[in-house]
Amino acid sequence: MKISIFGATGALGNECVGQAIEARHEVTALARTPSKLPLDVRNQISVVEGNGLEPDDVAKALAPGTQGVLFAVGIDKKSPEDLCTDVTRHILAGMPRIGVRRLVWCGGGSTIVEDDKVTFGARFVEVFARTFMALRHRDKLHQLELLNQHLELDWIGIRPLQMRKGPKRAEYRLGFDAFSGFSAISFADCAHAMLQMLTDDTWRHKAPVIQY
Repeated sequence: MKISIFGATGALGNECVGQAIEARHEVTALARTPSKLPLDVRNQISVVEGNGLEPDDVAKALAPGTQGVLFAVGIDKKSPEDLCTDVTRHILAGMPRIGVRRLVWCGGGSTIVEDDKVTFGARFVEVFARTFMALRHRDKLHQLELLNQHLELDWIGIRPLQMRKGPKRAEYRLGFDAFSGFSAISFADCAHAMLQMLTDDTWRHKAPVIQY
């Protein structure tokens, strides 16, 4: 499968790239600093040097024949407001041009959706994120609002809580089960789930929580 990956140099994106190579996907990655990708990885994929906030750069990373897009862009304290939302906006604008319909994106567990079992733990996560991780919380909320305006595309989301380093188990829960600030998943398993979603319609237009 020919796929494009955004956020390839981050912890989650790096796992997406590595697992995509293992699965023998044909990968194009957009990176502001390609040198952050190991040389052996760069030799096995197509790398477009550019910025996801630049529509022309995003368009270059969406090569003709692309069948799916993985969104693994991360946010830190230095990120601009609505980074993920704006990059997603450019991706959504470029997808129809090449006829690709599938976008798998990584959201955040602090974004509570209608299908969730909203417990005290879920409310605590939301309040904590809104207070101490406000930039990320707002961005992921706005990103989902944007995607809900594009139901003509086959997008699927995934919402991790605590992501951490760890091995790929390929065993985890996906759905709208109760969750809390203690819910966790490895970057490797989050990437595994995202790659499976490229060809699985189970969660079309949904964003299930992923946790062990």
